[in-house]
Amino acid sequence: SPTSVMPRREITSYSNPTIKALRSLREKKHRQRERRFLAEGLRLLTDARECGRLPETLVMAEKRAPHPLLDALERAVEAAGGEIIETTPDILSKITGKDNPQAVAGAFAEWDTRLEGLDRSAAPIWLVAQALRDPGNLGTMLRTGDAVGAGGLILIDDCADPFGVEAVRASMGAIFTQNLARARWEDFLPWLRQGQGQLVAASLRQAVP
Repeated sequence: SPTSVMPRREITSYSNPTIKALRSLREKKHRQRERRFLAEGLRLLTDARECGRLPETLVMAEKRAPHPLLDALERAVEAAGGEIIETTPDILSKITGKDNPQAVAGAFAEWDTRLEGLDRSAAPIWLVAQALRDPGNLGTMLRTGDAVGAGGLILIDDCADPFGVEAVRASMGAIFTQNLARARWEDFLPWLRQGQGQLVAASLRQAVP
């Protein structure tokens, strides 16, 4: 983490480069280039903080209602040397793409999603999805994994971006509580067979359950 705390900034211009950079994170190509993603809402950002993940940039609407969780989030971001920006609700809505935005949003650094980074012994069950294209369904799987105590979600082959705005929203914070990995099938299968465990699969391709 940076050793010095960055000053809080007020931004009221739509054309400000920082605002433009934050808005661009709604697009996959810019997320992949910057390796950062957006999350919004005090509850979701609090879940992230409680999991040890803090936004590099915290954006708050001016004249927002005070809240102790927001105070705790601000203190944590400041202590970590993160950037805090205050802006208008209209500009915040442009950043998040929502007409009625939450009072706070954050830009987070993506983390390592390589299969090799998973500790398969950390949980008794892991969820795996192959070619999962719907970001809402991806978020639902993350929430389900959180609910049943799974270790995380492994995405195989070409899936929706788990760091996309829609998937992050649909996860309702589980993006931070669940481990994530991405792999090709030809890499996943040898990894699966390296240790103990049973693979249970479901498919929509046949009529028989």
